[in-house]
Amino acid sequence: MRILIADDDAMIRDVLKEELTDAGHQVFEAEDGESAWAMLQEHALRFIISDWSMPKLEGPELIQRIRAADLPHYTYCILLTSRNSHEALVHGLESGADDYLVKPCDLDELRARVAIGERTVTLEKRLRQALHRLQLLASRDALTGQFNRQAIMKLAKKELLRAQRTDKPISIALLDLDYFKEVNDEHGHLIGDQALRLAAETMAGAIRSYDSLGRWGGEEFLMVLPDANRAHATAIAERVRERLAACRLLLKDGRTLSLRVSVGVAEASPEQPTSLRTLLQHADEALYQAKREGRNRVCSVA
Repeated sequence: MRILIADDDAMIRDVLKEELTDAGHQVFEAEDGESAWAMLQEHALRFIISDWSMPKLEGPELIQRIRAADLPHYTYCILLTSRNSHEALVHGLESGADDYLVKPCDLDELRARVAIGERTVTLEKRLRQALHRLQLLASRDALTGQFNRQAIMKLAKKELLRAQRTDKPISIALLDLDYFKEVNDEHGHLIGDQALRLAAETMAGAIRSYDSLGRWGGEEFLMVLPDANRAHATAIAERVRERLAACRLLLKDGRTLSLRVSVGVAEASPEQPTSLRTLLQHADEALYQAKREGRNRVCSVA
């Protein structure tokens, strides 16, 4: 682990550093509370052994600041002090400390308590990773791996608000695979699923790194295109259409299946702000225009 030792006594820091380094940990040092606070934020440290009495910011106040901060991870805190009264112990723990060591601390006890903290930090990290995986699963379409409808809607709302706040354009594009029902009817739903996955992968590879793609439903997809006016968004949509038209899905009998897509593009500009509902309605109108004009094309709202 990476452990921060915060103590204004250089000799104590040296003893603790040697012991923890021998145990395989990477040690950072701070000589006062303010320096420790800055270091915790700079290096995202998850473990601190802090002296109680330090210049500028004492240990309990430092731990209270850690607990009040919106840090992206849990920080395990051991309070180190020469105060061994029951009242001091209670006050230290109430400040948010996870553990308490009385000076001069026994090094065997130090190693044991650090090991307890390490298990806690490791467990918290695993739980956070598991939660992140669950959040990803909850936001992803199970078949294509792209955002599901709820997630892409949430992202679209967020990007639209950001565009309105920064006076930047934003566009969306609704995409519908042409004649996809015939693919399912002729080749079956397993081939249809393969085609959907190929289409999603191809479309995702044709957009910019900060664009987003989600499955809107069935064979429909939604692209969110930040900082793109209608002309720019139409160019991106055209690139997606061309990439998809060039794809071929190889079937078991040696034949290939080609895919086509119709796209409707709509822009919300700083000069013409609009709601997401209206923006989606405009994109849907443009999509139906593309279908009326023969499909396999991009249309946009004027």
